Amino acid sequence: MNNVGVKLAETLNNDWKMVLNSTMSEAYFQDLALFLDKDVNSYNVFPPIDQILAAFQRCSFEQTKVVIIGQDPYHGAGQAQGLSFSVPSSFPLPPSLRNIYKELFDDLRIIRNDGDLRSWADQGVLLLNAVLTVRSGEPNSHAKRGWEEFTQEVIQILNEEKENVIFVLWGAYAQKLGKYIDPQRHFIIQAAHPSPLSANRGGFFKTKPFSKINQYLTESGQEVIDWAL
Repeated sequence: MNNVGVKLAETLNNDWKMVLNSTMSEAYFQDLALFLDKDVNSYNVFPPIDQILAAFQRCSFEQTKVVIIGQDPYHGAGQAQGLSFSVPSSFPLPPSLRNIYKELFDDLRIIRNDGDLRSWADQGVLLLNAVLTVRSGEPNSHAKRGWEEFTQEVIQILNEEKENVIFVLWGAYAQKLGKYIDPQRHFIIQAAHPSPLSANRGGFFKTKPFSKINQYLTESGQEVIDWAL
């Protein structure tokens, strides 16, 4: 495993380390790591290496009960935290997250102004982007390099090895991953993507995903998420 691949593996600090060990040894992931090794020496790449797998660092495999799938990280300096839709508290809310919070208020009357979603991750929400890295100022610049295969494998592992996980599939790309999820074992929530372009066309607002998540968690004997944290 090359330098970046080794560093990524070292950042896994919980049971995901064992779960993803064989995945990170596969040829496609080695090719991805080689690509990243070159790219980080030529461009500013976000998030920093120690935060690329932050979704897994903050939410262990055993703890995971909700999966919210995003696209690729924010490409502005300091924004990406390795958690889908999340930004540090010091940043203004990005448009998609602003719409997520509008729906949260409509659904549960919860007001959130802080874009840092690490508290959700700490409660068992895996905030997983389909692509986990990006060049500064170049959205989708690390697409089709191997991250999509990695995300797919994570979904398949969760599907096969856990039960009663809630998968939140917002937008067409995330919904393609639905074919790897057994609806008899898990709960799938689908809606339009929360980005302004998609959400304003209809299909995202008034879908009440947060109350649906907590209802299913209650029905399956799991602790609900405190979305206000």
